[in-house]
Amino acid sequence: MGGFIGVLLMLFCILGGASGYVAYRAFRGISSFLPCVRFLPVLTVFLVMALVMVLGFGRSMLSFSSSIKHILGVISAYYMGIFLVLLAITAAVDILTVLPKILKAPFTSHLFFEGICTVCVFALTGIICAYGFIHAHGVEHISYNVSIEGKTDVSDMNIVMISDLHLGAVGSESRLPAIVDEINALNPDIVCIAGDFFDTDYTAIQDPDRAIEILKGLKASYGVYACFGNHDAGDTVGDMESFLQKAGVRLLKEEYTVIDDRLVLAGRLDPSPIGGYGTQKRGALSDFLDIDNEKMPVIVLDHNPAKISEYGKEADLIMCGHTHKGQIFPASLITDAIYDVDYGYYRKNSESPHVIVTSGVGFWGMPMRIGTNCEIVTIQLINN
Repeated sequence: MGGFIGVLLMLFCILGGASGYVAYRAFRGISSFLPCVRFLPVLTVFLVMALVMVLGFGRSMLSFSSSIKHILGVISAYYMGIFLVLLAITAAVDILTVLPKILKAPFTSHLFFEGICTVCVFALTGIICAYGFIHAHGVEHISYNVSIEGKTDVSDMNIVMISDLHLGAVGSESRLPAIVDEINALNPDIVCIAGDFFDTDYTAIQDPDRAIEILKGLKASYGVYACFGNHDAGDTVGDMESFLQKAGVRLLKEEYTVIDDRLVLAGRLDPSPIGGYGTQKRGALSDFLDIDNEKMPVIVLDHNPAKISEYGKEADLIMCGHTHKGQIFPASLITDAIYDVDYGYYRKNSESPHVIVTSGVGFWGMPMRIGTNCEIVTIQLINN
């Protein structure tokens, strides 16, 4: 518990510093119109909201009632999105105005220059956040045709893939019926869920029984399958497994299944689970994958694309999520720099498997998407 408190304190220090910067810039702008405004009240408001954000982030480990945790979660999720956009725009405006200030451009000496900049920052923040919150509730449909050479023909199988539902996150349960309906409209033969089905804390789900009934409505000829992601872990991992079983979702944990005697589907545990999987740990694919018929295509559900270099000819297609494609621009530039592939189709060479990384059907933390989409992916394996 001491380590967890340390993490929260460190997070508060980081967010507190960023909040101090934004508070100061906001104060400078507001005071140009209202000289009676003082810095301390403005700073206090931002620091209190930073504290709420930190408590919301760590609410699963705190001894609060479920209703208080839910309220903290909602407030912190929305404020996190607003604050990050506000921080980014504030910094951008400072960068854009630093040169005119150095050159002592006449307009920069005007009394209301800081105020006009602040008004622009707040207006842009409001517009972008409104777009992000609305856009996050839409779902795009993406399709891929993947050529698998010399393997059993499964081109008639319609494979639908999602990831990162983050059930328990703000707005996730209200979106669930529409997501199920959109998947069913694609007439899938197989539904694959590439991890982060849950949002770390199972108890954050407001109505698990209703969610189970909705998920039972998924219609797939050969079933619904999932692997665990880094958020599908922790003290409530047992409840998560029970939930999936009741919902009719087959969980693959370092194991595989053969579908229609033509296709192998394997599921991996995430290499960095938040809170761990108890005694369960990730091994090597060869530890459990032992197939007699090498002609069957092998699909692997592996939540995090950071480990795709582990695979060779033993797998034909790796399905991943995790990155959210950054979720909010410009974070997508960071994910693109970190991963060999943070989104879309990738194949390193002819000796490597095909890889598809989805941006996810849900969102983590803030219910916001800017420059990225929530999506459902359809895949067809073509035998050449």
